[in-house]
Amino acid sequence: MFVASNKALYLLPLVLLSLVLGISGGWIRLGSLVAPISEAGIHHGLIMTGGFLGTLISIERAMVMEKKAWLIIPLLTGTSVIGFLSGHASIGFVLLMSGSVGLSLIMHLQTLRHPKFHTALLYGGAASWFVGNFLAWQTGLIAAGSTWWIGFLLFTIVGERLELSQFLPVPAWSKNALKTLLAIFTLGLIIPFHTWGNEIMGISSFLIAGWLLIFDMAKVASRKPGQFRYIGIGLRVGYVWLGLHGLILLGLENHALYYDLMLHTFFLGFTFSMIWAHAPIIFPTIFGIRETPYHSVLWITWFGFQGSLLGRILASLSGEVALRKIFGVANGYLILVHFILMAGIVFWKIRQSKKEHPDSNPSHPEELKIDTPLHPRV
Repeated sequence: MFVASNKALYLLPLVLLSLVLGISGGWIRLGSLVAPISEAGIHHGLIMTGGFLGTLISIERAMVMEKKAWLIIPLLTGTSVIGFLSGHASIGFVLLMSGSVGLSLIMHLQTLRHPKFHTALLYGGAASWFVGNFLAWQTGLIAAGSTWWIGFLLFTIVGERLELSQFLPVPAWSKNALKTLLAIFTLGLIIPFHTWGNEIMGISSFLIAGWLLIFDMAKVASRKPGQFRYIGIGLRVGYVWLGLHGLILLGLENHALYYDLMLHTFFLGFTFSMIWAHAPIIFPTIFGIRETPYHSVLWITWFGFQGSLLGRILASLSGEVALRKIFGVANGYLILVHFILMAGIVFWKIRQSKKEHPDSNPSHPEELKIDTPLHPRV
């Protein structure tokens, strides 16, 4: 059931608005006018990375803080979408940069409180987000910020995987190897993209994907039934997408759709696979619910999402523009349907819970706050 005092729920409409507008902008860029909102097409990357993903991550990290006034940070990033849609891109950029500075401040405080490698990595991710936003604003080129946004999400996701598995036994040499690979990836961000930067990012991304496939606890979860298998397989497929992203960075620089392939193997293949897999763990915590958004019916849209994305990538590689458009539009619909299904599952579980335990509502909503060792309040 929902926590009555969970203010993060009030930010959910902004997250969903950003998702819908970001997807509609992607359709426009594919040449499909399913939802002809020109500003959404122009600012597609900013809306998806900042308005949707950045806001979602900022909510998660703000909920760890003791004072919920920190939720002003995802409010800033969520409302940036309004600036971009209304034709006031400068306002949208100011809101995004302010939000990314705020997330960096949150991670600075969390790193001081919990000085571990995974918190430092999350801090680096927040800082990378600000750098990407600043470069895109300063140059007027989304491409100038996109590689730093990749760094933002890679550091954040790897940091969260390390956070969730921090108590599992992992060889010390492997931890040092991962730190080295992440340092090399950072070097690739700093070096200009079309000199050696893309190759360095590609090599390190491919090897980081290999490290996650070997050492992350997802390989254990994927052998278990039910929700654990859904999480484990989802994570491991995401790591495969990350590896493919690395190979594209390395070997397809001369392809006509190189930039598109590089971005969407990461932002769709890797990042959305991580969202689907983490949802049963993270969403109950940040939105204050007991019910997890998992049911076996999710496999239908999960396979549809992965298949349509693979079709889009293969069509792009072979130059089949019409097929690329068909698969791309289908991929966007499947993302929306998957989120709708998750919401429906949660509401269905809440209803079932009320039927089975009609008198279980606590008189004090604060009793339902989730404060786990993985997300200690600061």
